[in-house]
Amino acid sequence: MKMTEENNNPNSTISIEDVQNLVKKKDQIEEQIKAYYDMLEDQGVGMESPLVDREGYPRADVDVYQVRTARHSISCLQNDHKAIMVEIEEALHKLHAAEKAKRERDQVEAQAEAMEQEVSLPPPFARVDTVTQGSPASQSGLRVGDEIIEFGSVNTGNFQSLQNIASVVQHSEGKPLSITVIRSGQKVHLGLTPQRWSGRGLLGCNIVPLRR
Repeated sequence: MKMTEENNNPNSTISIEDVQNLVKKKDQIEEQIKAYYDMLEDQGVGMESPLVDREGYPRADVDVYQVRTARHSISCLQNDHKAIMVEIEEALHKLHAAEKAKRERDQVEAQAEAMEQEVSLPPPFARVDTVTQGSPASQSGLRVGDEIIEFGSVNTGNFQSLQNIASVVQHSEGKPLSITVIRSGQKVHLGLTPQRWSGRGLLGCNIVPLRR
């Protein structure tokens, strides 16, 4: 049987659908076995009941051919049932092993990605202290606690004071600025356009420098 050959291959992959198909085959075999047992019960005999009378002649009260056929079929189906149960057990083992390996692989990849990103992230030079609702900063998606690593042309390498940011803002009124922040350990890119609004300033947020 093809499924058996695939299951015996250590490199084969097992899916939930494969297991479900095996269980379906098992159920079909069990239904066939039950049907043959019902046939024997209708004849009033079991698997071991004699099919000849005391004088050695075939019993006249039963269909001897039908009974023998049913008994033979039951024996064959019981062997098939044992084999399918072994297949199901092996398939479940492979499925669980594959799921475990995938979880471990995903965990290792996630840890490696987190470490790589942590190493590649430059140190922030400022942090967003407050953001006013409805302001340009709020509309850009800037949040309190965001740590800034790029603000327009200002970055970790050339930042000296908040005056650097103020100068960029003043010269960029009405023009979108590219902002990059660290949020929950992840790098987030935002677009912020300094502009007049109902509140003070062009941004509507407060930024504080970080000590190095």
